[in-house]
Amino acid sequence: MHVTTPVSYLAQLCRELTDFTWRQTRACAYAIALLAGVAASTALPSLPLARYDLLVVYGILLTLTFWRCGWETGRDVAVIAACHVIGLVFELVKVHLGSWSYPEPAVLKIGGVPLYGGFLYSAVASYVCRAWHLFDLRLTRYRRWPTAGVAALIYVNFFTHHWLPDARWPLAAMLLAVTAGTTVSYRVRGDRRRMPLALSFLLIGFFLWLAENLATYSGAWRYPHQLQGWEPVAPAKIGAWTLLISVTFVLATIGRLRPPRSPRSP
Repeated sequence: MHVTTPVSYLAQLCRELTDFTWRQTRACAYAIALLAGVAASTALPSLPLARYDLLVVYGILLTLTFWRCGWETGRDVAVIAACHVIGLVFELVKVHLGSWSYPEPAVLKIGGVPLYGGFLYSAVASYVCRAWHLFDLRLTRYRRWPTAGVAALIYVNFFTHHWLPDARWPLAAMLLAVTAGTTVSYRVRGDRRRMPLALSFLLIGFFLWLAENLATYSGAWRYPHQLQGWEPVAPAKIGAWTLLISVTFVLATIGRLRPPRSPRSP
């Protein structure tokens, strides 16, 4: 009879936490590489190619590298490309309305938005796709179409709240309602753990807020209050990212509830 002592339980917990952290780091490989490239680009000497344009090339090469190395499948790349386009549309509207800006010059720039801006959303999509493989994610009681409908309304509200009443809180309540009872299970060291899907959105939103602080500090973009010098991004953005991640998640689940094959891992 196996008796679990407090010491053995703590040791097992530490092993699981280490494995979980390592898998999360691998899932974030694209985002880490992208943010590292943005940070490194600030230290480059003056070049004929604008920094924003150089980051477009870097983002494309990064995506191709992950695909060619087998770390992401063709379907993953399709999801990443879709999120890139959706992100660019989002950026075009928000920059036009003055929510934030890309102050540096570039050739590959449309409406004040450099094309590399979409890669920031691609990084989020890459994380979701790689987490799906690395953690063998499975959904229980997932309401596909209601969740997709609320996610679409959330995306639209990020635009319309500039002219219409902001429906952020009602939409957050709707998201909680359609995901009530939905759990996402994941594998760590051979054991399956689970958590509410809504909680996973909140946790991802928190870490995206941390990444946003790093990105703005590196000059990836600037909010109006950061134009005269960097200041932290308001914690309220955690809520915005928590809602926005639902859009990426819905796209990532299309035809994926059981992936046909697992990509190789770096």
